[in-house]
Amino acid sequence: MITVENLSKSFPLNGNPVVALRDVSVDIQAGSLFGVVGPAGSGKSTLARCIGLQERPDRGVVRLDGLNTGTLDGRRLREIRRQVGVVSTKPELLAERTIAGNIASPLEQLGLDGPQRRNRVGNLLDLVGLTPRAGQRPGDLSEGQLRRVAIAKALAAGPSVLLADDPTAGVQAEESGAVLTVLDRARAELGVTVLLTTPDAGVVRRVCDDVAVLEAGAIIERGTVLDLVSDPNSRTAQALLPAIETGRAQASKYDRAVDVVLVGFASVGALLPEAAGRFDVELATIGGGLTRIGDTPVGRFRLGVRGERADAALAWIAERGGHVTHPVRGPQGVAA
Repeated sequence: MITVENLSKSFPLNGNPVVALRDVSVDIQAGSLFGVVGPAGSGKSTLARCIGLQERPDRGVVRLDGLNTGTLDGRRLREIRRQVGVVSTKPELLAERTIAGNIASPLEQLGLDGPQRRNRVGNLLDLVGLTPRAGQRPGDLSEGQLRRVAIAKALAAGPSVLLADDPTAGVQAEESGAVLTVLDRARAELGVTVLLTTPDAGVVRRVCDDVAVLEAGAIIERGTVLDLVSDPNSRTAQALLPAIETGRAQASKYDRAVDVVLVGFASVGALLPEAAGRFDVELATIGGGLTRIGDTPVGRFRLGVRGERADAALAWIAERGGHVTHPVRGPQGVAA
């Protein structure tokens, strides 16, 4: 488990301190895939470097499995650093070495013998889906493939934590999914705790369990992704859920219009039709749509509601996990 307590960090600029992190506190569960999302300059990379023991904070503590890393130096600090693999946006690969050779280089430094190295490299090439490319050199690969090689190299020494700083930066859209899949496989198959930073909320939607939203060096929102999207007012929900656009004429056909967020297969597939039948009301989808958070379907819909027992139907939906908001009567139920 990674625990960050009241972390602050600043850097000098023209003789004046520029604050990168302001009293940041967050817990990252072991074995999770945790996303830190925010715009450029929000402090994401600085937070990753502090957790990776590449930067020392001005104040605050980073704990790895309860160990206060701020008390470490010398040999002990180097030992703990080896437990953290780092993937930067500019992979450090040797152009003259093959892909397999690049992945093997950390193992050579550790003194592993040939058979052990070959076995480990083969397993990592399989994990990142690049076994056919083992004998090629970095210059022969695309940016997305290079990023996957960098992940394999960072995993070679068997770290317990993997930091991926904006792992899809500069990667073509059609290849970014493969990079994210590799990070997910590292978490699922190797048990590695993965922390990724990104300005793209879509990356969080695809692979993250938990998320922290950074703005101007401070965390303004954190929690599990599914919990946050269940709150339509959260930054995460606003970034990830389908937009709702409803014309005035369309909404005016109903007694009222409400917004509802449904999470999970059962809710998305059955809750609305069951409520309509049980309470003899009309629940018509007049806006919104479906998305997925990882493997979980999530819907945000604007419903046109008609019927005497509408209030009971909406309360029943809420009792069963639906999140009903913005009850607006008559033609006012249009998209804001």
